[in-house]
Amino acid sequence: MQQEISQFRNTDLVLRLVKRIKARKNPTVKLMEFCGSHTSSILKHGIRQLLPESVEMLSGPGCPVCVTDQADIDRAIALAQIPKIILCTFGDMLRVPGTYSSLQQARAEGCDVRTVYSTLDALEIATNNPSQQVVFLGVGFETTAPTIAASLDMAKTQGIENYSVLSLLKICPPVMKALLDSGETRINGIICPGHVSAVIGAKPYEFIPKDYGIACVIAGFEPVDILLAVDMLLQQITQNNYKVENAYGRSVTREGNECAQNLLSKVFGLSQAKWRGMEEVQNSGYCISEEYSFFDASKRFDIVTRAPKEMSGCHCGEVLRGVIKPPECPLFGKVCLPERPSGPCMVSGEGACASYYQYRAIGGGV
Repeated sequence: MQQEISQFRNTDLVLRLVKRIKARKNPTVKLMEFCGSHTSSILKHGIRQLLPESVEMLSGPGCPVCVTDQADIDRAIALAQIPKIILCTFGDMLRVPGTYSSLQQARAEGCDVRTVYSTLDALEIATNNPSQQVVFLGVGFETTAPTIAASLDMAKTQGIENYSVLSLLKICPPVMKALLDSGETRINGIICPGHVSAVIGAKPYEFIPKDYGIACVIAGFEPVDILLAVDMLLQQITQNNYKVENAYGRSVTREGNECAQNLLSKVFGLSQAKWRGMEEVQNSGYCISEEYSFFDASKRFDIVTRAPKEMSGCHCGEVLRGVIKPPECPLFGKVCLPERPSGPCMVSGEGACASYYQYRAIGGGV
């Protein structure tokens, strides 16, 4: 595996791709990498500095922790405060600030909030604590959703009645459409998310070149992957020939993972969802279907919250929409730091602000 990955970090291939990109007679273009893992890799490897000035890279709303709405963070905290509930979550969610608290603070105040690495861990906790209710905080995109769907199916099959999920899951293509419809950020090409595409395939993005005349390439996460995607996008743009291309063939097909898709269709329905910094987006969320509604934490528990509000001065919403880059936020690197984040973009490893800050010493955050 390491030998296979090394070819996508090959210095000679990187330099050849950079030379080919610079040799293209391109107009000034704006390309958006949708996925937070792409943003991190681009900054880590200094890819922005390798590209010509005519190619501007923008970060999109591809971090599931970051796009979780403030009101939903508050709901998770309120849920954790209900007696005899064990709230299980992935680690990144602990430090995301809510309106009045955080899950980390709730845990310090005595709430039973536990970090898990998978839904199987949460199911095991439920099995070992039959007198308590175990709720898994379902945050993620199409990549994470199948594992959460599987946990609900297992709970139903095995009769684990003290397990449920608060589904805050998001779906990527609808929000990509919402961003384009807003016209707020003018882009010429999109690097489509690799992990998400491994599940849903290339087909769901076909509306982007067809309806908006915007180039699309699905990419992996190594330097050669990303530079190849940039080169393919520029070729589409210069030839005025827009389509969805797949530069991540080792993991992504046009049709995607049908087994995962079938499981998602079985356990979830579609719902509108609120994304941080955006209005509600139709059909951009996974809600738990009627068949599995017994395991829906939003229906099982009375979750009471106060009115949410965003922290004054935090520009996470604009960062997620690609309107500004993290250093343009007045809080970045001053008030907002990894050890005391003002917003979620500085918390998650996939957050644009966290990546810009982490790699600022090598020019990644410029």
